[in-house]
Amino acid sequence: MSKSFDLSASFKAYDVRGIVGESITCEIVEAVGAAFVDVLQLTGATILVGGDMRPSSPEFSNAFAQGATRRGADVVLLDLISTDELYYASGTLDAAGVTFTASHNPAEYNGMKMCRPGAVPVSSETGLVQIQALAERYLNTGEIPAAERTGTIGVRDVLRGYAEYLRSLVDLSGSRPLKVVVDAGNGMGGLTTPAVLGDSLLSKLPLNIVPLYFELDGSFPNHPANPLEPENLRDLQAAVVSTQADIGIAFDGDADRCFVIDELGNPVSPSAVTAMVARREIVRAQAEGVSAPVVIHNLITSRAVPELIERLGGRPVRTRVGHSFIKAVMAEEGAVFGGEHSAHYYFKDFWNADTGMLAAMHVLAALGEQPGPLSDLAREYEPYFASGEINSRLEDVPAAVARVREEFGNDGVTVDELDGLTFTADDGSWWFNLRASNTEPYLRLNAEAVDRQVLETLTEQVLAQVRQ
Repeated sequence: MSKSFDLSASFKAYDVRGIVGESITCEIVEAVGAAFVDVLQLTGATILVGGDMRPSSPEFSNAFAQGATRRGADVVLLDLISTDELYYASGTLDAAGVTFTASHNPAEYNGMKMCRPGAVPVSSETGLVQIQALAERYLNTGEIPAAERTGTIGVRDVLRGYAEYLRSLVDLSGSRPLKVVVDAGNGMGGLTTPAVLGDSLLSKLPLNIVPLYFELDGSFPNHPANPLEPENLRDLQAAVVSTQADIGIAFDGDADRCFVIDELGNPVSPSAVTAMVARREIVRAQAEGVSAPVVIHNLITSRAVPELIERLGGRPVRTRVGHSFIKAVMAEEGAVFGGEHSAHYYFKDFWNADTGMLAAMHVLAALGEQPGPLSDLAREYEPYFASGEINSRLEDVPAAVARVREEFGNDGVTVDELDGLTFTADDGSWWFNLRASNTEPYLRLNAEAVDRQVLETLTEQVLAQVRQ
């Protein structure tokens, strides 16, 4: 009896992600490789294929290459890469590509992040749905038809080029000496950090890198490569304090996000990092003659971010959460930079794509060009008090939202519906956003206020309505 394939469990809004051997197999990947060529019309073109340190990534890369070459594309295998290395290669070589990664997900997962030439993302709105449908057809008929010409397979190493390119964007050679603890979480930061910040490929910088979990190991023996969870930052925080380092940096599994720890072991919020990098990118753009550089921020970043952008003569543009939206708005607006509360940072100079390493370099440059500690520097960018994301699991999300709207949607409060509901006090003392999860029965609360007591009172009042 023939199998019937339904790939909806692994095809998400922005990428493909599933459990190895179940919802993602070599057979499935080969069909996706063929469908990728057909949907993006890449017969005769070059496709870049790489993967992270997960044990299944090499075999999946080869399976994708088999499917793609059968449909007439030429494949260049990049072997071990971080996700932002794929974007670098796609941008410089103007070629479509895929990297096999499940980012911060546990060891049993793997997946695919795809892009068109120039690192333009492939999402459910820009081809992923059609790729899924065609791959299912190939799987259910049991045949991938051969193109007139079978494509070729070659190999290329892009690590040195990636490192040189990033160093050309941020010059750290004049920094004061800094001790930097980097927690790669056994992910791809263990390969890219020595190449970019160390001296394994390029000249030495005034940085003393203290490595934490640089061994590439997709079983994640030390802790999950998900720095968004506070418990996964504890080893880094302890190492920063014990080694008397100036800064700590943590990367997620595919190293497209970075998280920052100050010299006291305290996290620096992604909003503060967004503001810090925005300042540098605005000043640089203005020096190049751009009169009002655009910076993108999603609606959950601190209000301090748009305030700083305006103060510096830039133009803030607020967008909904999600990297496909940010990248699209970056391109539409010609923005120089974009930041999200989830520690994704996007750069015009990096094909509007997100890169954790480039963001980390900007923070190092900002720290290294002034004499004070990071805690003092970060405080300049964190004038408000934030709740962080608070999730409530609910039977009836719409009813909870309606209760909050009735309680707070009155005189003196402005409500907007860009992404969920955002309530803002007209006197500027607080704001909060409620967003329903796309995939789970959760309602997510993010709040910010001018002082801690106002924030605590606000959070209690909102959760009382949400959870009653």
